[in-house]
Amino acid sequence: MPLCLLLASFLTIVQLNCENLFDFRHDSLKQDTEYLPDAPRHWTPYRYWRKIENIAKAIVSSGADSADYCLPDLVALCEVENDSVVHDLVHRSLLRTGRYGYFVTNSADERGIDVALLYHDFSFSPVSHASLRVSPVEGMSPTRDILYVSGRVITDDTLHVFVVHSPSRRDGERFTRPHRLAVASRLCAAIDSVRAVSAGAKIIVAGDFNDYSGAAQLDSVSAHGMTDVTEAARGANGAKATYRFKGKWGSLDHIFLSRSLLYSFEWSRVNDLPFLVEEDEKYGGVKPRRTYNGYRYQRNGVSDHLPLVVRLRLR
Repeated sequence: MPLCLLLASFLTIVQLNCENLFDFRHDSLKQDTEYLPDAPRHWTPYRYWRKIENIAKAIVSSGADSADYCLPDLVALCEVENDSVVHDLVHRSLLRTGRYGYFVTNSADERGIDVALLYHDFSFSPVSHASLRVSPVEGMSPTRDILYVSGRVITDDTLHVFVVHSPSRRDGERFTRPHRLAVASRLCAAIDSVRAVSAGAKIIVAGDFNDYSGAAQLDSVSAHGMTDVTEAARGANGAKATYRFKGKWGSLDHIFLSRSLLYSFEWSRVNDLPFLVEEDEKYGGVKPRRTYNGYRYQRNGVSDHLPLVVRLRLR
């Protein structure tokens, strides 16, 4: 890609919650029966492969801005079921010529939900990786591991990347708050470990934190020398954040940079291209175009979250 050669000094990071990117096969060790062909959602091979292609389009489209285009260099994904769905996304979709490698966790999450990091081998060369297990607190079910990957970029600097998917608010924000704080505690301990080896380490944290700005979980990450550079990210087609609930926009998704990377920060935005959103008939405006509205399948649905995009200029 000749254009990418011109853009080698830039690094584009995308974070996306894929909204239940399950395969259509039953894993007897996981609670994944909601997404099977004979389940009420009728999660058939056709619907699976359609979802894979739609997620790939969302990723590819996130590399565009008003001036240039290049495939995203790093893509942090949440709500992927296992290695096989990430393999299909990377090797059997629109991304198959993109030269992406990937890492994916194998968490203790009861539904089998994991996180993954895609990396473009032209711009990121992995050095090490690990899945960081989060010890549950009282009343907390096993949750997603935190994915850690370090690698070198074209400037020969090392980046330390963490991908996070904190527990949901389904049982109530206050009751589940300690669960998300447990994830933040594990993350911050890992950040401290990186800095113990390299005080000025360049660190990126990306993921679905299931918390809005100002939450205790996010404040604890910020207190560890990390800055949320996506707090004010907006889209160009009506999206005021990555997620919309009952007509109100808010970002559960966040990308943090260490102070040692802030000088490289160029901009952040929400990718809300027209194919990623639809009219919100109840509340007005637009909302993310998700795969199911209730149990009604939408062939062109992508996710209930929009992609979050950050551009860095490497120096």
